[in-house]
Amino acid sequence: MFKKRKIEKAFIQFVTENEANLYRFAYNYVKNQQDALDVVQESIRKGLCSIHKIEDVSVIKSWMYRIVINTSIDSIRKHKKVHPMESEAIEHLLGGTDKYENLDLKNAIESLPHNYHTIIFLRFFEDLKIEEIAKVLEENANTIKTRLYRALKLLRIELEDGIQEDQRYE
Repeated sequence: MFKKRKIEKAFIQFVTENEANLYRFAYNYVKNQQDALDVVQESIRKGLCSIHKIEDVSVIKSWMYRIVINTSIDSIRKHKKVHPMESEAIEHLLGGTDKYENLDLKNAIESLPHNYHTIIFLRFFEDLKIEEIAKVLEENANTIKTRLYRALKLLRIELEDGIQEDQRYE
């Protein structure tokens, strides 16, 4: 009984401290402010309903990110439409600590295949370790490393091509 209470407190603390990160992560998937808020709310509800399945406090972070991923995918399937980015959402995102100083980098990241995009986002914007990403995505850590390096290679190629194009027009 005491262990479950401790896990519930840790879950509430995690959600409270990381609500902006969870929102930003959901927004990365659904690309719409209202849908991202709905995804986070639904993810918290799902987490509270299944908190009894957690055995250890150390897995709450990866467990919650997995719930957000699944809920985001469910939301995308449910809506089956592309959402244009809202200007107020852009301002909200730029108001946070993570800013895309380089629009070419932002476009290059968004052009990556979905599984690479997710790994880049988790590693560099959510600051998760390889092992944590592996737990979130339910993959082997070596698979995550391989995909991360491939994604970085694709980004480098994309950005180098963009620089060469820019130099041609100068």
